Amino acid sequence: MPDNPSQQHTTSNATRQDLRAVIATRRDLGPDYEDALVDSFLDKLDVEIAARVRSEVAAQTAGIAKDTHRGKDTTVPVALGSLGIGIPLTAIASSNAGGAGLLLAWAGIICVNVAYALSRRSSR
Repeated sequence: MPDNPSQQHTTSNATRQDLRAVIATRRDLGPDYEDALVDSFLDKLDVEIAARVRSEVAAQTAGIAKDTHRGKDTTVPVALGSLGIGIPLTAIASSNAGGAGLLLAWAGIICVNVAYALSRRSSR
């Protein structure tokens, strides 16, 4: 069903009006055109049903995508991973390359975390 109840009501009224028009046309044209009128009405009904189904599937898919994105908070693992990698990198960089190596190692860790934060912001 559409999210907007008035849209559903309007669509139902249009379908009712189409059916009334088919019945009135059948009265005017006679039984010779009955099959063509029924087929025409059913084609319109098929199009309307297909549109409703597409709309509902799109709404459900969007809802599922939002729920799965909200359900998984990967910020904590990334932060802990950065700290876990940062500790040994600090020791290795400072013992082998001194202060410059230390700054370079932490600049890389900071860049990874900033890139991750920016990617999360753009996906919301």
